[in-house]
Amino acid sequence: MQKSAPKKAIVIIGNGISGVTAARHIRKNSHAQITIISEEHPYFFSRTALMYVYMGHMKFEHTQPYEKHFWKKNNINLIQTRVESIVTKTKTLNLSHGEKLVYDSLIIATGSKPNKFGWKGQDAKGVMGLYHKKDLEALEQYAPNNQMCKRAVIVGGGLIGIELAEMLHSRHIPITFLVREDSFWNKVLPEGESELINREILEKGIDLRLNTNLKEILTDENGQVRRVKIQETEEEIPCNLVGLTAGVSPNIAFLKGSGIQTNKGVLVNRFLETNIPDVYAIGDCAEQKVPIGERRSIEAVWYTGRMMGETVAQTLCGNRIEYKPGFWFNSAKFFDIEYQTYGWVWALPKRNESRFYWEHFSRKKCLHFSFDKKSNVFLGVNTLGIRLRHEFFNAVLEQEKTIDYVLEHFEEAVFDPEFYPTYQKEIVAQFNREQKTTISIKKKHWINFFSKATPSS
Repeated sequence: MQKSAPKKAIVIIGNGISGVTAARHIRKNSHAQITIISEEHPYFFSRTALMYVYMGHMKFEHTQPYEKHFWKKNNINLIQTRVESIVTKTKTLNLSHGEKLVYDSLIIATGSKPNKFGWKGQDAKGVMGLYHKKDLEALEQYAPNNQMCKRAVIVGGGLIGIELAEMLHSRHIPITFLVREDSFWNKVLPEGESELINREILEKGIDLRLNTNLKEILTDENGQVRRVKIQETEEEIPCNLVGLTAGVSPNIAFLKGSGIQTNKGVLVNRFLETNIPDVYAIGDCAEQKVPIGERRSIEAVWYTGRMMGETVAQTLCGNRIEYKPGFWFNSAKFFDIEYQTYGWVWALPKRNESRFYWEHFSRKKCLHFSFDKKSNVFLGVNTLGIRLRHEFFNAVLEQEKTIDYVLEHFEEAVFDPEFYPTYQKEIVAQFNREQKTTISIKKKHWINFFSKATPSS
């Protein structure tokens, strides 16, 4: 009797959205032996939902979309341990406690870690990021309420920082927010959107410090945070907790000496392959050798991680396909104001771009459109406080529709509940006024130009 060939052993390091999506799609298309390794927690959970656990909207178990029997039912082996190193020549993983694991194909999906910039006291008790389950546990330990935590200081003005601010604010903990830029997230957002968010933060009673850098974190005799020192003024701010939210970087330190090429992240081609055969990288830790279009080479975004997981699964199941993330989009929440972006609206417009900004009189909603100066082709939109339909803007970008088309069909683009105002009339009226003004200015410019160029008779 002929023996059947052994099943291919696929090992995935990391059980975030990228790694778990890869495992699920491999299982749909093959009978390969699948093992997922994670040091943090044995089961996949939604990192973006951690804030809602702290805020009391759900329990931690609610962040796990799959029942525990799901993994056994789908024959996916879960191991909670740490990968110390990789020996690619023998396709071996060295695990903690001296254990070893052999693979046929390896997927690196280890995600990100919070940035630290060598601040004195950055490893003190009460200093944390907001990325791992242990960060949630640390928050409960050091900031269970406003009696135990008299003040928190948040360092860094990105999306993670604003999430942490909302969490602490929900428990009435006073917050000082240190942002080194002169307006919130203005490396990403244009002036109008950034200013709107500044106002929202201040209206929540948060001590927002722009153009301010952390110098050091001071501790008591037990190594517990007691205050921070500001670089510009030497001011010391008493606090019991410091949130380091100055961005994240790929979690790849364990790859040193493996022969796998890295830069800031694990370098991959369009097929998410590394320089080592049968080794792939996906999600926050993957870095495209050549960026895709206008996209960054590293994208720490939930939906791109999911797409990478789906893509690499196809390749491992015999259908080698290129990673194509499509048009850029993203969403977030700044306290009570929801944010979406489709296409490209840069912090500063490029030479070929025209802009149109509309803000509601409440100063809580805005739209910012980008379109080509010559052709009027729609390039992108930012929205705060108004929900838009992904399908609509994906089609508009794909079909290269004009800004006029977008405004004419704006009611179709809005995803807010029925009977909510769409503001289409006000938006179109302002756009038309501004366009007429622009045309008038251009016309006047050319009249003046030709009158100067034509010699008098």
